[in-house]
Amino acid sequence: MSNELPDNGSANSGRIKMSDIARLAGVSTSTVSRALSGHKSIPQPLREQIVALAHAQGYAINQAARSLRLQQTHVIGVIVPLGHEAGQLISDPFFLEMIGRLADEITGRDYEVLLKKVVAPRPGWLEQIVQSHKSDGLLVIGQSDQHETLNAVASTYRPMVVWGGALDDQHYCTVGTDNIAGAQLATEHLIGLGRRRIAFLGAPEAPEVGLRREGYLRALAKAGLKPQPELSAAAHFTVETAQATVRDLIESGVAFDAVFAASDLIAITAIQALVEAGRSVPGDVSVVGFDDIALARHVAPALTTVRQDLATGARSMVDLLFRQIAGEDVSSVFMPPQLIIRGS
Repeated sequence: MSNELPDNGSANSGRIKMSDIARLAGVSTSTVSRALSGHKSIPQPLREQIVALAHAQGYAINQAARSLRLQQTHVIGVIVPLGHEAGQLISDPFFLEMIGRLADEITGRDYEVLLKKVVAPRPGWLEQIVQSHKSDGLLVIGQSDQHETLNAVASTYRPMVVWGGALDDQHYCTVGTDNIAGAQLATEHLIGLGRRRIAFLGAPEAPEVGLRREGYLRALAKAGLKPQPELSAAAHFTVETAQATVRDLIESGVAFDAVFAASDLIAITAIQALVEAGRSVPGDVSVVGFDDIALARHVAPALTTVRQDLATGARSMVDLLFRQIAGEDVSSVFMPPQLIIRGS
């Protein structure tokens, strides 16, 4: 494939063309094209001379035409599918941190970011994004209820990395935390504090939450504790719905002395609802979250939680994606969780 740029530059005055730059530099148009695209076949001193001349004459490369010619956009799509949680906002603390870290990694490679939130995904939504050719690869934050869609697209579309959990029959590249192990750490910590009636807050239809509930159940079984259905509440990832769920649990009269929440946002909401109901944390009820968002250390009491290393996770996602773009075969990465013990 040719590395030459099309001769369709423009200028503020006179619409300077690549052929004009070539005439002024005393070289061929193809030499100017290769020099402006940074091709190493042109000696660096000559490249620098041609670039300086082009700038002086007001010549501007038509980047859209160049991208079309090279079949590259220098854009990475960041997708947030919310089939299971239509009310969740991009301003959710987890999304803010993850998107920010991904953006830093992507722009650090001189690529741009195209962010898309997909609420209530319709059949074919991901195929349409791929076929739009607006990006060179996709980073998907969360599997939501779209596991089958992700699998189907991964069978024909290579450059895609998903943040999520380890699921059966998974064909797409995934980066995430060992959710089962993290939930076991959290629940075993609560059991070690003498807590025996531990509530689980989270909607398990989201794959990562389902895995966290599995870890919670494993820890209970290991300790010889029988799971109680009334201690599982489908708290969702918004403050309003989580708050209502926790209040309903409190008002139901069900006895519980600990909470393991599927996210820090749910855990922080639970603490607020418990305090408003006159229960002390951790005196009456111990609370543990999952994620270790920045806010977790600033609430009162500071939240004990399971840390997901989002900095390493974002770096791994971007690295794996660019390796896929380069044609490499890559494998999923699941990071070990870390229990961060604070005051809750």
